[in-house]
Amino acid sequence: MAQTTRSTRLRNILLILSVIGPGLVTATADNDASGIATYAMVGSMFGYKMLWGLFLITISLAVIQEMAARMGVVTGKGLSDLIRENFGVKMTFFAMVTLLIANFTTTVGEFAGIAASLEIFGISKYISVPLTAIFVWYIINKGSYRKTEKFFLGLMVIYVSYIISGFLAKPDWKEVFKNTFVPSFSFEPSFVLIFIAMIGTTITPWMQFYLQSSVVDKGVDVKNLKYQRWDVFLGAFWTDFIAFFIVVATAATLYKHGINIETAEDAAKALEPFAGKYASSLFAIGLFGASLLGAHILPLSTAYAITEAFGFENGLDKKFKEAPVFYGIILFFIVIGAGIILLPNIPLIKLMIIAQEINGILLPIILIYMLKLTNDKEIMGEYVNSKLFNVIAWVTVVFIIILTLILLVQPFLDI
Repeated sequence: MAQTTRSTRLRNILLILSVIGPGLVTATADNDASGIATYAMVGSMFGYKMLWGLFLITISLAVIQEMAARMGVVTGKGLSDLIRENFGVKMTFFAMVTLLIANFTTTVGEFAGIAASLEIFGISKYISVPLTAIFVWYIINKGSYRKTEKFFLGLMVIYVSYIISGFLAKPDWKEVFKNTFVPSFSFEPSFVLIFIAMIGTTITPWMQFYLQSSVVDKGVDVKNLKYQRWDVFLGAFWTDFIAFFIVVATAATLYKHGINIETAEDAAKALEPFAGKYASSLFAIGLFGASLLGAHILPLSTAYAITEAFGFENGLDKKFKEAPVFYGIILFFIVIGAGIILLPNIPLIKLMIIAQEINGILLPIILIYMLKLTNDKEIMGEYVNSKLFNVIAWVTVVFIIILTLILLVQPFLDI
């Protein structure tokens, strides 16, 4: 009997390990260059005051990501496919155009993060960016889905550097935990806008497209759905656990000394006088790893979404000649995204802000599509949303719409 129990446990562990990947990779890749910059600004501008918001966002992220993964497992189709089939070509075209613009500007930001992080170590962007672009193309073009996924999972180890940086910053842990569970809010415009940015960088449209497509590409069976859920929940926890330490590290140092930053590399450099060279270097290493992962995932996400929407062949298990549009989109994003960084005087901050605003406009639309799809019994059968998931998801949608409207009208208001 004991031996049977051990065998069952081992089998369950092996099943979890075979399914794990899409949720963990998608959520981790969300902590990219612009994400790290946003969390660093949260900490440097407002200390620990927004940690409670991050805690609640983690719950919303887990629910929304589970919906995307469940759709992929149950239907065997990507999100673009389902949107086209159920909402028509015009709405699909609108979603794809806005996604294309937002993902492209974010991809440029990833290569900017690569350039900036390695420049801290004295490596010119004219060396780092072209070499990284070649490496990214090689990994995507030469590997099967499973090999590529293993590489992505390996990159996650680099994120541990942010946890170490957080401890090296010597925060006031009593204040940290108090602000994590006790809400505080300000209607000061800068607070509202940064709060919006924190939500927008944590839950993005591209994540839903990539996660659902990667679940389909991996071929996860419906009988393993419960294990796929664990993958998604673990990913949501892990990504915001890292974000938590980015906020803590910058709050304990930069906020304490009244130093504001605009980019992740600013944060890495500013940490040194207060937390030491190791904390600064670890922050820069984390930025490089995050940007490298994002430089892979964003082109992939876009290629999946567009090819699914318009019926082209796709998948990492296919060769270039079998899926030329899929790989062509990826190559375009890598070459042009990297090439822009090599141009002088590029307004990267403005590009990232534009990307986040587009994401903010598109996200509620995509979430409403997802809610309609995951509550349709003809599509999902017995796997429709539970009442609890619907409440959490709709509250998230309404809250994002309200904050997005504030973001859009704020420039016209004298506040």
